[in-house]
Amino acid sequence: MRWLSLGFMKNAFAAVLVIAPLFGLLSTQIVSRRMSFFSDALGHSAFTGIAIGVLCGLGEPMWGACIFAVFFALLFTFVRSKTGMASDTVIGVFSSAAVAMGIFIATFGGKSFTKFNSLLIGDILSVQPSRIVLLLVILALVVVFYALCYNQLLVMTLHQPLAKSRGISVTLFEGLFSALIAVVVTVSMTWVGLLVINSMLVLPAAGARNRARNTRQYHLISIVGALVCGILGLYTSYQIGASTGATITLYLTGYFALSFFFRRK
Repeated sequence: MRWLSLGFMKNAFAAVLVIAPLFGLLSTQIVSRRMSFFSDALGHSAFTGIAIGVLCGLGEPMWGACIFAVFFALLFTFVRSKTGMASDTVIGVFSSAAVAMGIFIATFGGKSFTKFNSLLIGDILSVQPSRIVLLLVILALVVVFYALCYNQLLVMTLHQPLAKSRGISVTLFEGLFSALIAVVVTVSMTWVGLLVINSMLVLPAAGARNRARNTRQYHLISIVGALVCGILGLYTSYQIGASTGATITLYLTGYFALSFFFRRK
């Protein structure tokens, strides 16, 4: 445990203890609602928000990115509720637009894109204690949201017409859930990395579905799997000098593979 004697590793370890359960919990809804690429599109929109924040000279571009990502998520929810197109089609449209806009703004006037390279890979070792506290607050909000709205979310996942017939405002709950994902993706993007953040929001629940017999096991296995892989990924990346986000993703991939081969028939 000598590696935890370093200050930056303590911060990174604390961040993993908060991020992993957060991703594991959100992952269950993302997979069940077939929104696997939605978090990827939100990552692109967050990148666009950061580019806009830098262009406007904001001292902390992350807040501009949060606002833009939440707006992006709510707009996506509104468009999907008003059209008969499949979710993956709407996600593709929004994702493409967000990527193009972000690159356009980042390179406008002949500027170099290299200063945004760190967002693609992420660096959890640079996390500050204040950001960990912010993530802890977000985790508490997500837990409260699940505790109050889980039944509504479950009915919406199983059958939306049934949810509407029960008086559940599907658009409202989808908007709230999308906004939560937008904030989580934006805040954690600089540590996890835009290239792998989507996999970390999909693989925990994807592996849990291979083993779980009920929704209680589904959530528990997803959270525990994300937490174990997060800690192992952080330790391994420190020992071999690799990207932490990529290492955690590889552990999650192995976790999914094991759950697939030992899945319940």
